[in-house]
Amino acid sequence: MAEKSNTKSFILRIDAETMGAIEAWAADEFRSTNGQLQWIINEALRKANRLPKKKKDKSE
Repeated sequence: MAEKSNTKSFILRIDAETMGAIEAWAADEFRSTNGQLQWIINEALRKANRLPKKKKDKSE
């Protein structure tokens, strides 16, 4: 049986100029556009100290 994915899909509306800038940035970083958006969001959450706390493994 396949493992359950821990990702959630959603639609994002963004203006063409901003999307072009993100696509160019992604190409410069050798990432997909989706990967670049995930990185941007993760960095913003990290800098704002808003990332969810990681659960500790109970086996430790």
